[in-house]
Amino acid sequence: MSLRSPLCSNGCDYKGAQMFTFGHELAHLWIGQEGVSNVEVTKRPTSDIESFCDRVAAEFLVPAQELKDCWREAQQQHEPYQFLACRFKVSSIVAARRALDMKLASYEDFLEFYRLYKDDERRKRVARGDGGHFWNTQNVRVGSYFGEAVVRAAKEGRLLYRQAYQLTGLSGTTFDSFAKQLGFRMG
Repeated sequence: MSLRSPLCSNGCDYKGAQMFTFGHELAHLWIGQEGVSNVEVTKRPTSDIESFCDRVAAEFLVPAQELKDCWREAQQQHEPYQFLACRFKVSSIVAARRALDMKLASYEDFLEFYRLYKDDERRKRVARGDGGHFWNTQNVRVGSYFGEAVVRAAKEGRLLYRQAYQLTGLSGTTFDSFAKQLGFRMG
């Protein structure tokens, strides 16, 4: 299998990863159980609840039978995980991890892909240099509608701030500043 680095940009992959987090958190709501998950993508969760929520999110976003049905076609692609990412509208990391969990890809293949992915992301950061505006980037990365919904839910007590931080990738005063950028009063 070819394991070249993904074509998708940071923003695209981030949205796909955000969808996985959304599915994972939704599973927590369905079962009425809180959890703390900050597992490295190369490791499996140690908690039964976290593992269950990961499986629910994975099945929701990348159904097992659909992945099995298109796996042979994906393997014939120049960038198989990017092909799957585009097909299922998830990040290439989610696609690769799902293939690993379903034993379609070996752990060694997954680690090689992940190493190339991280190297590619490092190169992108260096190439970008100082450029860009942090808040404009957050508005694109998180999305104003999604950001407003998360901030509103946190302010109204329907979502824990810890969960809001996880969903937006922002925390503390940075999250508060993001909320202010969206027109919310914090404090």
